[in-house]
Amino acid sequence: MKKEAAIRAGESIRIEQEAVANMLGCVQSESFQKAVDLLAHTDHVMTCASGTSGIAAKKLAHSLCCIDMSAMFMPPCEAVHGGLGALKKDNVMVMISRGGKTAELLPIINACGKREAKLIAITENMESPLAKAADIILPLTVERESDKYNMMATASYMATIALCDALLVALMEEIDYKKEQFAPIHPGGAVGQMLNHS
Repeated sequence: MKKEAAIRAGESIRIEQEAVANMLGCVQSESFQKAVDLLAHTDHVMTCASGTSGIAAKKLAHSLCCIDMSAMFMPPCEAVHGGLGALKKDNVMVMISRGGKTAELLPIINACGKREAKLIAITENMESPLAKAADIILPLTVERESDKYNMMATASYMATIALCDALLVALMEEIDYKKEQFAPIHPGGAVGQMLNHS
């Protein structure tokens, strides 16, 4: 491996570590508390995003299902072709977009209002259409991505995942989630064997 490659790899870890640490301010904010309260008292959560943010949104939906919450990830292309029918009044949409103005998300943002669903935005751009339409904004704070061109979703992805995981563990406390609830819905793998061992 080239010497420069090894240096870049180490810098990537440092930059991503800082990006995750910067999210502590968001987790300690009033907006984060409001987001947890809103999510804890809804019947259904939909998450939506594109690209790497979509991967984070899909993980969040899966994690919420793991704590017995009704949640689903809706790809933008499916959302605008009828998938938004799964979003009802007073449901919660969690939309992730660093720039907050991704073209394919704009009609979905408008539909959230028409469906009378609550919108939680995870974004860095407080002046974006997403931020302006949101009921609650959870701000990303990312100084730079970890690649040398500052263009790959690296540090911003790690910060987003950390924030979503923070929502998850806060919700586990908020809804008084018990370990025993996980066993019936996780029969597979090593975790399933451990939880369902008799």
